[in-house]
Amino acid sequence: GLAVAQQLNKAGHSVEVFERDAKVGGLLRYGIPDFKMEKHFIDRRINILKKEGIIFKTNTEVGKNFSINKLTNYHSVVLCGGATIRRKLPIKGAELNGIKQAMDFLKFQNQVVDGIKKPLNELNASGKNVIVIGGGDTGSDCIGTSNRQRAKSVTNFEMMPEPSPERTKENPWPYWPFKLKTTTSHEEGIKRQWNILTKEFTGDKNGNVIGLKTIEIEWIKKEGEKSYLKEIKGSEKLWPCDLVLLALGFTGHEKSLVEQLGINTDERNQIISKNYQTSIPHIFSAGDMRRGQSLIVWAISEGREAAVQVDKFLMGKSHLESKEKGDLPTVR
Repeated sequence: GLAVAQQLNKAGHSVEVFERDAKVGGLLRYGIPDFKMEKHFIDRRINILKKEGIIFKTNTEVGKNFSINKLTNYHSVVLCGGATIRRKLPIKGAELNGIKQAMDFLKFQNQVVDGIKKPLNELNASGKNVIVIGGGDTGSDCIGTSNRQRAKSVTNFEMMPEPSPERTKENPWPYWPFKLKTTTSHEEGIKRQWNILTKEFTGDKNGNVIGLKTIEIEWIKKEGEKSYLKEIKGSEKLWPCDLVLLALGFTGHEKSLVEQLGINTDERNQIISKNYQTSIPHIFSAGDMRRGQSLIVWAISEGREAAVQVDKFLMGKSHLESKEKGDLPTVR
């Protein structure tokens, strides 16, 4: 969203950014811990954008405390709400207290650091046995945050096999390197468990999680077929824990606004948009809302490219830099 705003403002348009949270920045501000990205860098950029003329309206959620009808006052609208629906783990005991979505945990901690909220025991790892389910970047951020909150222990579960520390011959350059990734959070001292599947959460009489049951798995791959997992009998184990963080990714964007606007989506609930333009000509979309969960660099790239299409829609042409015009370097 900030990339779209910057580029359209650069092209000479009047730009307003609506943000439902107290501060602007989205995932950069609330999803990434300070030990990876200090928020004063975001504040510095926002101040520059404000001085350049962009208007920011925080604590404003379109479709709730800001009427959708008011969007008719704008010549164009760009939807950059991200993929925010967390993937759940639908197994027995998932409703127990102490089982939290990773992004809820990270967002709250960022708000505590920022002074917006006060610490809560239920969203704090201090003195607890923590299990993080999910081996991606979000899981890594939960590990680092739990360590800084002085967790008693931190264990990371990943259902996939442990990757090779180096590229294999089946994964040559320039393909994405499928190799073991060890972050600074991992290096701080945790247990990593591979090929493990969570089967059930267990709780006490007060409804608090006290453990989870797992089973080891192996991945079977036959030529010409998709890989599938097989549970290893006799490998069941009970792990004691006080806090479980689910870092399982996202399934898509929140439907409410898109449904109120009447915008077409595909079978994966992603906005259908040709050249970033939705089924409603003056409404555009960029980032995770149209392409699914991805990296921040992709979101920035999408925002810049969407701005070009909005500029063309409004002016008939655009002088903004674009991959389409070959103004930007591309991977060949």
